[in-house]
This record gives sequence, structure tokens and C-alpha cells, in this order.
Amino acid sequence: MTVHDPSSLGIVACPGGERFSREIIGHLRQIYRKQFEKRVSKIVDKYDIAREDAIKESHLFSDLMHPVISGGKESLAYEPPNFHIPANFTRFANGEVKTELLASVRDKEVYIIQDVENRYPQKFSGGEQCLSVNDNFFVLLVTIDAVLQSSPKSVTLVLPSYPYARQHKKKGREGLTAARLAQIFEFMGVGRLITLDIHSTEIQNSFNKLRLENLHASYQILLKLSELVDFSNDDLVVVAPDTGAVGRNKFYASSLKKPLALIYKERDYSKVSTDAGNSNISSLRLLGDVSGKTVFMADDMLGTGGTLIKAMRMLREQGAERIICAVSLPLFTGEAAEHFDKAYHEGLFDRIIGTNAVYHDESILSREWYISANVSNLFARAISRLHHRQSLSPLLDNSKIIQWLIKKQKKEE
Repeated sequence: MTVHDPSSLGIVACPGGERFSREIIGHLRQIYRKQFEKRVSKIVDKYDIAREDAIKESHLFSDLMHPVISGGKESLAYEPPNFHIPANFTRFANGEVKTELLASVRDKEVYIIQDVENRYPQKFSGGEQCLSVNDNFFVLLVTIDAVLQSSPKSVTLVLPSYPYARQHKKKGREGLTAARLAQIFEFMGVGRLITLDIHSTEIQNSFNKLRLENLHASYQILLKLSELVDFSNDDLVVVAPDTGAVGRNKFYASSLKKPLALIYKERDYSKVSTDAGNSNISSLRLLGDVSGKTVFMADDMLGTGGTLIKAMRMLREQGAERIICAVSLPLFTGEAAEHFDKAYHEGLFDRIIGTNAVYHDESILSREWYISANVSNLFARAISRLHHRQSLSPLLDNSKIIQWLIKKQKKEE
């Protein structure tokens, strides 16, 4: 296997993850095209040969290493693999689902992509259907089994949003569902799981051999934030919306060299948050000063939005001038989008930065207050590095590239 011809890498997209998969594959093809060009340039410099000869030599080596010779006799352009493993998904009248792979995955390193939070119409044999989180999860299980029955070298799950992540601890007679799902994956034979800003890293304690790769969207979010605020502004303050988000916001505060404030909230667990207007939060307290400040507040996910809207309202009452929020997983469940429309028109916040880790159409993306940060390239680079046994440290630690972003913004001023 050559670096620029990863013929043993295959991607299977579940219906819910099809759009995210297309973006990842597009980035993968760009990555390998750039690697090929970089490799050719090094060969030209090292051996002092013509570029055309270097390309021919690279193609010759690749053809000698693989049983299938691609391209015509006159073809010198590098064409990356397609990566996509076609599959047929069927959902029967009683709700059962079936996955059938339409190409061989024998001895391939297969990455299965699924967006379990996708509630938009998905393509199945016979038409489009909208699925719940539970339905999307079961489609994933059926797909894992179909892949494993086809003799792959390894199976890695790409789940931008980890299902049931909020059920990672119990306060009474409750289940630890997040841990049980991890054990199901491991029992089936999954070797690795890639996700984004998992709700609690405690979940990985339930794994035996399965490896969890928890990516972070901090750089992509700060890239969008840099278009809205001046990082050198002394009036910028980072606020953690609750104690569980302190670590995440502490990272932003230390990276931006800004003060950190905290909102302490108490919940009434006898109630269930059904929407933004009916939250189970009983009280909020602010530890820190936001008067006259621009507030940046980050959290891992946004569900009904009740917690965030209450926090915004309190920050405004405490004198905050601007409020910008960031969420890695913008679920917008129920009527959350409508509640944020109302909050925006009330002047409670300026912008919300989300990511495309959860799919949304123009009904969300076109809203004036919403900004989408693209993380598909982050996942593509993680897949490429894992496939070639390279370290993920440069992707997991964003501090260096964030410092570069801050310096770049200063130079542009």
C-alpha cells in the first residue's frame, strides 16, 4: 500500500450519514491528491529528474504493488480512489431494516459512517423515510453486521454524535445506556470509534479493547468566531454554561488568554425538559463578571435549548453586551429553532456557531443567527492518519494551530 494509493480503505455510509460521508470522501480525495503531488515534487528534487518521469515512476511503483492497473496508457494525472462502498438499504413495512453491500470489502479497513441524530428524509429502497435516533442506531447495527459478514480487515465506526451520550451516569435506578452501547459495538467486533466532543469521556471506561478517538471542533469554531470578534479585545470573556462544560471553556479561555466565568445551575430531576420553555432548571448563579463584556460560551450539544436560553437571559440581566454561543452538536430537537428565533429577536444573543456533525438543511442553515462550521475535513484527516498508522496527536491538540490563528488575526488588523 503506497501513501498516495490507499486501495484498502473503504467507506460505507448508512442512510443517515450519507451526506457527511460524501463530504469526508471529497476531502479524502483532496488529501491523497496533495500527498501525491508532494511526493512527486520530492522525487523531482531528490533525483533531479523531470516531473513527467517522476509521475510515471510513481504510477509504475503503484501498479507493481497492486493487482489492478488503473488509468490508460497516456494517463499521467493521479486519480484518487473513490473509497465509497455501495450498499442497498431496505426498510420493510414492519420497521425491520436490511443492509446489503454491493461491492467486496474483503481485507479492507472499513469505516462505517452514521449520523444517528439525522431526522431528515433518508434514502431507502422504495423511497425516503424519516428515522428516530433509535431507528438510526439499529440501521447502524445491521450495517455493522453486514460488513463483518463480508470479511473486512477491520471495522471503525464514525459517529459524529455518540448515541445516548447523556446517559453516562446514574442518580438512582437508571441504566448506563451509553456504556451498554459501547459494549454492544465491542461485542460485535468493532475495533475503533471516532466521534466529536463526546458528552463525557467517562464513556470510554466501559470499553475493553475498543479504541475511542474523540475529536474536537475547537479550531473550526474559533475560525468562525474570529470573523465575529477581535481576540485581542480586553472585553472578551469566556463563560462555562455549567460545571460539566468547565474543561471545554477553560481550554478556550487559556487559548485566547481571557478570563473564565461559570454559570452554576441546579436542576429539578423530577421534571423532564420537553422544550426550551419547559426546562427542569430550578436556579442559576453566575460566578464571574460579564458586565459590559462580549461573552463566548461553548457547550458540547444543544437539544431543546432551554438551558442555553435561560443562561443567555441571565447573562443579559448581568450586563453582557454581546453573547456568542458555540455547540459542537446542534441537535435543535422539538421546537428549539423557533425558541431561538424568539430569543434572537428579543436580543438575548448575537450568534450561535454549530457544526455540520449533525445534518441540517436550509431551514436551520439560512437563519440569520446561525453559523455552521465544517468538521468533515477533520474527520477525513483522522481517517487518513489512522489508515496509515500515523499519530492523531496533531488533530487532538489544537493549541498550536489556534495560536497561529490568533497571530494571523493580529497581523491582519
